Amino acid sequence: MKLKSYKSDLAVQPQTQSLDWSIKPYINQPQQAFKSDSWVKLSELPSSFSFDEALLVCQISEDEWIAWIPDHGETVLNTSQFCQIS
Repeated sequence: MKLKSYKSDLAVQPQTQSLDWSIKPYINQPQQAFKSDSWVKLSELPSSFSFDEALLVCQISEDEWIAWIPDHGETVLNTSQFCQIS
C-alpha cells in the first residue's frame, strides 16, 4: 500500500502572536527625568521572588541607574527596564 500525499493550495499559513504584553509600555517611551529616591515600576523581574518596583539610588550615566529592589538588593538598571509609577 502506498500513501499518497500532496500540498494543498488552500493551506493556511500559521501566524505568530507576540506575548510580550508586559513590556509594551516601556518600549519607545520618551526620555523621562527620573530622580533619586523615587520608586519605579520594573518591566522585568530580576528573580521570581523580587518585587516589581525599585528605588532609584543614583544615576551613573545618561541611561543607567543604581537601584535597590526589595528581596533582591542593589543592581544597575537601564532606563529601558523601568518606568515611573503614575
